[in-house]
Formats: sequence, structure tokens, C-alpha cells
Amino acid sequence: MAKSNIHPEWYPEAKVYCNGQVVMTVGSTKPELHVDIWSGNHPFYTGTQKIIDTEGRVDRFLRKYGMRKSQSSSEDGKK
Repeated sequence: MAKSNIHPEWYPEAKVYCNGQVVMTVGSTKPELHVDIWSGNHPFYTGTQKIIDTEGRVDRFLRKYGMRKSQSSSEDGKK
């Protein structure tokens, strides 16, 4: 049997807030949880994830390993 007076209080209907709105209800040891990201607005789960290649790393990789032709002859000598 569990000892008395050593366990935190359990809140079976704790509310989870994201951007000031209640997004779900869970069981927790705190009555309110404030989060920045949850599955409803995370790019992985919403499908809005975009790959941003600002430095040309993907193109450089593809050229280095011969998967894509280089655009300039000056880059051919680089290793």
C-alpha cells in the first residue's frame, strides 16, 4: 500500500494551454500546463515541414558525389 503524505496531488483533468488556448486535457501533478509546441502545431505532425537549403549544401553534396553536374568549370577542380 502507498505511504500517505508523500505523493504529490494528482489532477486527472489538468488543462494544457498553448498560445492561451486549451488544447487538451490530461492527468498531471499540476493543474495547468503551458506549452509552446504540441502535436497540433508541430511541423512534423501538421505536414507543413519544409526543407530550407539556404547555403546550397544539398547541391554541393550532389555535385561532389557526381549525382548532379556542376554549373561552372571553376568548381570542378575543387575537392
